[in-house]
Amino acid sequence: MNALAATLSTRAYRLGRRIFSRPRIDLPLAVALCVLAAIGLTVLYSASDLNNAMLLGQATRFLIGAVLLVAISRIPPTLLRAWTPWFYFLSVGLLLVVMVLGEGRGATRWLDLGALRFQPSELLKLSMPMMVAWYLHPRRLPPRWRDILVVGLLIVIPSALIVKQPDLGTALLVAAAGVFALFLAGLQWWKIGAMLGALAAAAPVAWHFLHDYQRERVLTFLHPERDPLGSGWHIIQSMIAVGSGGILGKGWHHGTQSRLEFLPEHTTDFIFAVLGEEFGLIGVLVLLALYAFIVGRCLWIAANARDTYSRILAGAFGLAFFVYVIVNGGMISGLLPVVGVPLPLVSYGGTSAVTLLAGFGVVMSIHAHRKWVA
Repeated sequence: MNALAATLSTRAYRLGRRIFSRPRIDLPLAVALCVLAAIGLTVLYSASDLNNAMLLGQATRFLIGAVLLVAISRIPPTLLRAWTPWFYFLSVGLLLVVMVLGEGRGATRWLDLGALRFQPSELLKLSMPMMVAWYLHPRRLPPRWRDILVVGLLIVIPSALIVKQPDLGTALLVAAAGVFALFLAGLQWWKIGAMLGALAAAAPVAWHFLHDYQRERVLTFLHPERDPLGSGWHIIQSMIAVGSGGILGKGWHHGTQSRLEFLPEHTTDFIFAVLGEEFGLIGVLVLLALYAFIVGRCLWIAANARDTYSRILAGAFGLAFFVYVIVNGGMISGLLPVVGVPLPLVSYGGTSAVTLLAGFGVVMSIHAHRKWVA
């Protein structure tokens, strides 16, 4: 009995040293995230017309996210894997609470706890790939149809709850994070083709289940000029802002579309258009290069991971982050419908920024503990 207690005590001591030792962060990724946050604060300060309160609020959220990043980076992936089901079911449970107690402008997406107001659906952007990676970790890969069906249920249930809010954009991003995890598990291309074919066949049926405003967004995307002062206003003004920036842009805080209130939601969903107008093509390319480096670093960490859970999770999170950028960029340039997706770590928003930084903490944990896992 004493030997067992001594063994457990030794293991607890070693685990404690792993968790509470010096911060284990990936320096290249951390520097890229700091630069991205600095760019985000700079553009937000201009887009908000030098609103100090908004700038301070966003900086505070970044600080909270950074603390979470460092804290999570110390936790071994084995512990993260053990906690994954609890985190996933907590996230889904909060979605059920939102259906009863949620609030928002025209949609029930937020929970107000007095001192804290947050959007539970954002948690699924992290818990979804974690749960899929957790399920696939002990199983034979590539996944069989039975495993694909179970993963499909894990993806569909929370996505359907988010669509019910309604928040189609976030639901699609959450589903994409889960699908990427399934793809990185070695899913055969013929199975991917079969599932894409099934989705294409179901699209006409899904059209009838969309809300009227969601159908209007799709029709506006196809023909924005049919209602330039109504439903097409967002896309048209966004494209004007991006195009007027030219190569070098108009200069910081000299954008007319945002300052004169022509560009709607210029601190959140359409902040990319503000950056394009003020910093031009050069600024856009610099930001996209920074995003590409962050995504590439996540994929490099995934490629060097030593277990299935870590490899799938790091890769899926990096690819999902890439989709967030592509969807927002396509939205503001008229290449995709307006679905209310913010630009990661640049748009104003608390839950999204904190969740993303926590996700990068998971990625850094995978990189820091890769030798220990091996």
